[in-house]
Amino acid sequence: MPLGIILGIILDLLTGKIIGISSIMFVIIVILADIYDKNFSKDNRMTIMIMVISTTFIYEFGIYILNVFKLSINLELISFIKILIIEAIYNTLLTIIIYPIIQNMGTLLEDIFKEQKILTRYF
Repeated sequence: MPLGIILGIILDLLTGKIIGISSIMFVIIVILADIYDKNFSKDNRMTIMIMVISTTFIYEFGIYILNVFKLSINLELISFIKILIIEAIYNTLLTIIIYPIIQNMGTLLEDIFKEQKILTRYF
């Protein structure tokens, strides 16, 4: 969770947004990802896609609502929905490409660190 706060502040500083909005949403996404991690299998690609799409919707919707209240801007639902759908598709395509690579590297690292370093037979 601290990493989400730090990365949210960095993102806000780099994009020139109000500091703290991305941090709030990243913390919500971290909590949601933890719930997904405990309740769903990460081996099924469809589950991963649903996780990515739902977290994208929650993040973008939250950012939009917080910006509407903070900046007092008008609601433009049609353009927001278009952007939301494009970002969900983009994130899903990136996940289709990148997730197998991350999964293979995780398996490789797991094999390296779980390698038994003790003798199995005692003399």
